[in-house]
Amino acid sequence: MAWIYLAIAGVLEIVWAFSMKQSEGFSKLGPSLVTLVAMTASFALLSLSMKSLPLGTAYTIWTGIGAVGAFLVGIVVLGEQANAMRITAALLIVGGLVLMKISSPA
Repeated sequence: MAWIYLAIAGVLEIVWAFSMKQSEGFSKLGPSLVTLVAMTASFALLSLSMKSLPLGTAYTIWTGIGAVGAFLVGIVVLGEQANAMRITAALLIVGGLVLMKISSPA
């Protein structure tokens, strides 16, 4: 279950990052509320996953899912730049996440 909690927490990190951008500095109520709810749920699920996963593994994977997911949402939804260097950086993060998962005892 810990890995499922962690995956959902990572997806919620993407949600809160995107909604924070949409909130325009917390000046829009709807996106601001989505940010706060998604952030709280993300932290809660991360905390649950850490009951059985090592800190380094859980935190690294959580932030990695959020970073790569936010990067992809930025490109696909917000029209941000997708150049070779940025894509390579995202692929390196994904490679690190895979290695972290493979090396985890839980």
